[in-house]
Amino acid sequence: MAESKDYIIKAKSLTKTFGKRVAVNKLSFEVEKGEIMGFLGPNAAGKTTTMKMLTCFYPPTSGTAIVNGCDVMEDSLGVRRSIGFMPENVPVYTDMTVSEYLYFVARAKGMAHLDIDGAIKKTLTRCSLENVADQLIRTVSRGYRQRVGLAQAIINEPPVLILDEPSVGLDPEQIKNFRELIISLAGQSTIILSTHILSEVALTCNRVCILDHGNLVAADTPANLESRVQKSVGLKIQVLAPSQNEVMEVLRGLDCITNVVNHGGESLANSKLPLLTFTVEAPKDSLTVRREISHVFNSKNWEIYGMQDERISLEDVFINLVKEHESETAEENAEKSSIALEKKDEAVVTKDELVSGTENEADRPENKADAQNASQTEKKEEEEK
Repeated sequence: MAESKDYIIKAKSLTKTFGKRVAVNKLSFEVEKGEIMGFLGPNAAGKTTTMKMLTCFYPPTSGTAIVNGCDVMEDSLGVRRSIGFMPENVPVYTDMTVSEYLYFVARAKGMAHLDIDGAIKKTLTRCSLENVADQLIRTVSRGYRQRVGLAQAIINEPPVLILDEPSVGLDPEQIKNFRELIISLAGQSTIILSTHILSEVALTCNRVCILDHGNLVAADTPANLESRVQKSVGLKIQVLAPSQNEVMEVLRGLDCITNVVNHGGESLANSKLPLLTFTVEAPKDSLTVRREISHVFNSKNWEIYGMQDERISLEDVFINLVKEHESETAEENAEKSSIALEKKDEAVVTKDELVSGTENEADRPENKADAQNASQTEKKEEEEK
């Protein structure tokens, strides 16, 4: 019997329109307890709008979502008690110190007065804010201000954290520290985060939702998404061999290899043979390709210096899936336009036939005679008057 999964967030046909514009279109997904889910998508993909519906900033136009057992349409207050939200532009009071602001947030979230001091101390430590705890927020750097934004989201240890572009504006060292902090929170909270930094998603998230124009393009683990897009395996090979042409000929002669790229060679101080580097592509799994290459190289007494899988990046996955979705959408729209034009043409033909039929009726001899008799009768009646 399959083990039932513990979903803490369930979105069901979540839809949001602004006038005629559809920002989010029938979006459905689920997030397991303790999971880190990444939202990816180009600008205007619907990431922020989805987050604002999950946090009850926006009511859905249709559909709904369940967050920690509370329906966003029926129990928005219960949802808000269950979440910590860090928007892209952190709304902090800059004339407060960091500690004062966290005290204010804790009271606003309804925390018990006796628990607040301990929560502030713990949060300052977790977010590495001890050194700036008594500084006015307007005097701290952008990196520290982002940490304050995260601190206000986690101070009451909510079961769900929703973070919109949490690492925007941070330098590489700050991003690394921020990533480690988010990963450390995963055991305590379920996390949804959106970001444009694809490497952060690959390093941080258990699963990824890719959105485009409000539609769900794909939802899976980064590894499964890579497998879905990568149609062949890539392998980087380094070998000590007499000549590039000889190795190229051997590699191209293997049935398992579809493409070979020569990256040239270099001399090694302790070897009479040059170190040659190639990249090969094959439709088979990497292990099978490695075995066949190793077999033929060993038969020629060529020393294999190294073999390394060349995996597709999450950036390539993202670009490929979004392009694929946009192409499918364009085809669907073209088909709908074609059907609409055909119906319009049929309507025009029917109208023309009716007009033509009316004209034909009038041209019949018997109808012409009736018309003449009616005209003569009217004329006679006028003369008698």
